[in-house]
Amino acid sequence: MDLPQIDDYRTLFLNNTALLDVRAPIEFNQGAFPFSENYPLINDNERDIIGKKYKDMGQDEAIELGHQLVQGDTKLARINKWQSYIKQHPEGVLYCFRGGMRSKISQQWIYEHTGIVYPRVKGGYKAMRRYLLDELETSVNDIQPVVLGGRTGIGKTILLDKLKQKTDLENLFHHRGSVFGKHVTPQPTQITIENTLSINLLNHRNQNTSHIVFEDEAPNIGSRRIPEILFNKMQQSPIIQLETSVDSRIDITFQEYIIEALDEHQSFYGIDSGFNKWSSQLNEAIDKIQRRLGGVRYKELKSILNEALTEHQSTGNMQLHREWIKSLLVDYYDPMYDYQFSKKADRVIFKGSHDEVLDYLLSKYQLS
Repeated sequence: MDLPQIDDYRTLFLNNTALLDVRAPIEFNQGAFPFSENYPLINDNERDIIGKKYKDMGQDEAIELGHQLVQGDTKLARINKWQSYIKQHPEGVLYCFRGGMRSKISQQWIYEHTGIVYPRVKGGYKAMRRYLLDELETSVNDIQPVVLGGRTGIGKTILLDKLKQKTDLENLFHHRGSVFGKHVTPQPTQITIENTLSINLLNHRNQNTSHIVFEDEAPNIGSRRIPEILFNKMQQSPIIQLETSVDSRIDITFQEYIIEALDEHQSFYGIDSGFNKWSSQLNEAIDKIQRRLGGVRYKELKSILNEALTEHQSTGNMQLHREWIKSLLVDYYDPMYDYQFSKKADRVIFKGSHDEVLDYLLSKYQLS
């Protein structure tokens, strides 16, 4: 039986189609798509052995070895995992790296053991990845970014969350955007981020959205980089500048880096271990900016931070954190912001408070 293939990549991504990835885990971990789950035909070790056989003896010998390695209970266990996935995602599709032997074998085994005809993606991961890279370039050329600027801690993400026509890069990159911005779990790979970003912009285009709001970002967010084509477009786009008081910025930063970050760590590691991991992360962040702070300011900030952590841990009182946050914002981030902003002040087309900026965006660009 000639089992079906699908090559309408646009529809797959716009419909958030469930994707059964049968590549080896090492391939999946290097780059994946949203809505994909990895249930491999062969594991990393088997892939290694088969690859060497292919190199030494050719395709037929490699295929024969693969069937020897994956048979009996091993084969049945993998089919059972696929069947369980398909039961949860009957409208999904499966794929391997190039849409070749691995996905064809997986599709055939599923049909033989379950009677289910589950489509495979023609060209596999490689073709879908190529499609998304091409679409990323098309999307960036088509859209008109509107850049939301403002000082550190001013609440750009809070405002962004109120808009539909936006792309939250810090969310896609799984990083809050500053040296203090790491989450408990690691960032996605660069490839995965590019895939997710391309799908995000493809959805905007599909809804005929032209103006999309982005936060003003540095070229890198955490250890990942914004694709050059998008970053360059953002650097030529108008800026809407948020303004608010230092006290308000301290409140926002306190909520994000003390309340929310500590809760994230304690939810992941447990109460005591989570507090210790979070404390270490704050200290490591201060250490990373030691050179820019200078010796005196670094020692002062480090002392205030650790005094706040001691007070916090022993009494539960968090308010001392506001002191080092204020010093960090005013003495470290603001001078850097002033310098960077001087280079792009001519691109600012509006300044205002959260409510004023939101009203401006909604009226000028007909956003929702």
